[in-house]
Amino acid sequence: MAALLTVGAVSAAELPRALRPAWNSITAEDLLRHTRVLASDEFEGRGPGTSGEEKTVAYLTGEFARLGLRPGNPDGTWVQEVPLVGMNTVNPSFEYLAGGQATSVALPTEGVIWTMRFVPELAVPESDLVFVGYGVVAPECQWDDYKGVDVRGKTILMLVNDPPVPDPNDPDRLDPRYFKGRAMTYYGRWTYKYEIAAEKGAAAAIIVHEDGPAGYPWSVVAESNTAEKFDLQREDRNLGRAAIEGWVTLAQARKLCTAAGMDYDELKARAARPDFRPVPMGLTTRFGLRNELREVRSRNVVALLPGSDAARREEYVVFTAHWDHLGRDPELVGDGIYNGAVDNATGVAAVLEVAEAFTKLRRSPARSLVFLAVTAEEKGLLGAAYYARQPLYPTERTLANLNVDAMNPWGRTRDVEVIGSGQSTLETLLEAGARVQGRVVKPDSEPEKGYFYRSDHFEFANVGIPALYFKSGIDYVGRPPEYGRQKDEEYLRDHYHRVTDEVRPDWDLTGAVEDAQLMFYVGWTVAQRRPWPAWLEGSEFKARREQAVPPARAR
Repeated sequence: MAALLTVGAVSAAELPRALRPAWNSITAEDLLRHTRVLASDEFEGRGPGTSGEEKTVAYLTGEFARLGLRPGNPDGTWVQEVPLVGMNTVNPSFEYLAGGQATSVALPTEGVIWTMRFVPELAVPESDLVFVGYGVVAPECQWDDYKGVDVRGKTILMLVNDPPVPDPNDPDRLDPRYFKGRAMTYYGRWTYKYEIAAEKGAAAAIIVHEDGPAGYPWSVVAESNTAEKFDLQREDRNLGRAAIEGWVTLAQARKLCTAAGMDYDELKARAARPDFRPVPMGLTTRFGLRNELREVRSRNVVALLPGSDAARREEYVVFTAHWDHLGRDPELVGDGIYNGAVDNATGVAAVLEVAEAFTKLRRSPARSLVFLAVTAEEKGLLGAAYYARQPLYPTERTLANLNVDAMNPWGRTRDVEVIGSGQSTLETLLEAGARVQGRVVKPDSEPEKGYFYRSDHFEFANVGIPALYFKSGIDYVGRPPEYGRQKDEEYLRDHYHRVTDEVRPDWDLTGAVEDAQLMFYVGWTVAQRRPWPAWLEGSEFKARREQAVPPARAR
């Protein structure tokens, strides 16, 4: 592994002298040590509600205690209980009828289905299939894919991502007047697609997967959605959700269109126009499954470093990383453990290292720091969502959330990418920290992937708390220009959400060290200095913050 960079090896002119011992305490060796433990076979893939959770929670609480931090729950414990419901789909069936001829969709090679309703058995015996384009209703863009068409009790077929409306002045670009041009909005996320389907009363909601727009192959969809699913416990038992939710491959979507006497590419092109209207496909669908249910008491792990300023001690900065991964699959031949080394043992290791760095300061920052390892991110950001709605520390006194999800294991980069760039003033602080390292901050190079909506910081943003999620860029030191993109593509193709996401002998964590140092620097700056971080004009979260914290108070 490459040698650790110290402050002396970078431009430290802007780094306060008092921070240097803490900054240099973040090491590649310690990041690797934590990662090896959390991603070991002993931890069984860190599945919520499994023995892997017990071992993970014990390890994290032990490490936080070793650092001299306080239990982060005001009740004196290290955990916040997160009540979940586990749902395991059994014997799913999906078929469609064309001209009286029934055809089965092969599961999970051609499609996956499940129900989020807390019921033991479910069937949709007959439902007309309707293509609803991208399934988006966005009044601010004068966009409505439903156009008042009643889809209650029907199966809707939708495309993932935002409608890609061409720019009339440049057909090679997307029209910035609709959504955010190339950048994905929340309307493009699959979570939104299922939410609007429920609102419209659909019986079943099926999304078409395409590798390019999604950013990962079908294998990720299949493996993620055939394992046990989770949701937060809800009084309504999720009966307001569509009865069936699911995905189909692009190839299967083409088969459906062919059976309906339609052309998939032509339908997709029509769906990118504001005048698109839902298209009844003349097919009937049938679904059935059994649902094995269990209650799970999972846990967020939380530690506290109290602030040193009595006047600001009850103001908070929250650091997050999700401790969970996909557990193990006993049906897989050979290795059945999803170790989740990069995703997200490295991220948890980074939060532990940042927490330790703060304990190296002679004086703690003025404001209090909360280190939160959340559960069930892989199941839908559930641990973060629960904390955001049941916060241990008041939302109106939480200044920022700094989130890390998968660290860079391939060496140093000259650049840093802000995921969902242009959202908040936290990016200015990140730029200052990057200058210390001789690095530059760049916008998200893949805004169309919608990564801002795919990790735990989104749940903090959703309640108005300024949130920052950044990662190493793709300009690697000592590597050819294409190296960074190649490594990203290789990871997504071969390791993301696969049993092969393990610690590898060729890792170089010097880049991960620099990213953790940046997280430390931004966190220290927010915790120590004024003014409060703020959402920028044009951010969809700005109004939510102003509802929680009047501008005059966010000093």
